[in-house]
Amino acid sequence: MLRIVIADDHRLFAEGLADALNSVPDMRVVGVVGDGNELAGFLERQPADVVLLDLEMPGGGMEALRRLPAGVPALMVTMHATPEVYRDAVKRGAQGVLSKSVPLAMLAAAVRAAADGKTLPWSATELEAELAVYSSPKLDPGAAALTAREIEILELLARGISSTEELAERLYISQKTVKNHLASIFQKLSVSDRTQAAIEAIRLGIAKPK
Repeated sequence: MLRIVIADDHRLFAEGLADALNSVPDMRVVGVVGDGNELAGFLERQPADVVLLDLEMPGGGMEALRRLPAGVPALMVTMHATPEVYRDAVKRGAQGVLSKSVPLAMLAAAVRAAADGKTLPWSATELEAELAVYSSPKLDPGAAALTAREIEILELLARGISSTEELAERLYISQKTVKNHLASIFQKLSVSDRTQAAIEAIRLGIAKPK
């Protein structure tokens, strides 16, 4: 799961971006700040895998880049995405610069690439080729290790079928086997109950709600 921090003083945009990224299976926004001066301190309290920051905000996007903790990848997401801004941002340590108008799928791919240490090219053709490798979500090992039977159970949980007895009847297995599968699911998804498992399965795109 990639942890993302957004630094943008346009609250409506930042909250909308957070909601959009939280819908991506392998991403979670862990914080939003509206001032570049606050960003470095925030990251000391809340680690992040990638930072998305605006160019024009209190404290300045370029200056915020300079003060980022070592090893924290950053992408500048701005309405002023120009070759000059790109050169300056990359020189200051950014992994790339994207326009705020990019599609969510491209932004998500860029986040994965940045987390992987890639510096994104400016050329649209080169950027598209670079991001093609990062177009698919990368699930945590636990989620990727779910068995076909466990996914069946998650699909039923997402539809509101949660009692051990009914799950056993639907799947033609014993209640003990259901409980064993649930214990495995909880461990793999790092959740503690059936409701949390259903919510996480829906968020990951493993199951759909009824």
